[in-house]
Amino acid sequence: QVQLVESGGDSVQPGGSLRLSCAASGFSLYQYAIAWFRQAPGKERERVSCISSYSGITKYVDSVKGRFTISRDDAKNMAYLQMNGLMPEDTGLYYCAAELRQGDCSGLMGDYWGQGTQVTVAS
Repeated sequence: QVQLVESGGDSVQPGGSLRLSCAASGFSLYQYAIAWFRQAPGKERERVSCISSYSGITKYVDSVKGRFTISRDDAKNMAYLQMNGLMPEDTGLYYCAAELRQGDCSGLMGDYWGQGTQVTVAS
């Protein structure tokens, strides 16, 4: 059974922090590039960040650079997104996705997707 499960979403005030987790089961993450996406009502899905397999090279959308950090722990089959200095525009349903590839993580669409965890940033 192949599965990705996100957790850690919550409702926080502007300036707050959250750490999202993505747990993989049924396959080994080390061969997969990983990305975090988010989607808010009325908006298109946006790739927030990604991390490559093997090299661990990371990418971020400009709006989160300096605030978010993506990481992975292949021994635990886990990926994370640390989010600091949260803003209302960060609100959305956050998904993790994994794609079997060895190169740069840019442009990945995902072979496997989780069901999402909600992040709400409001006063």
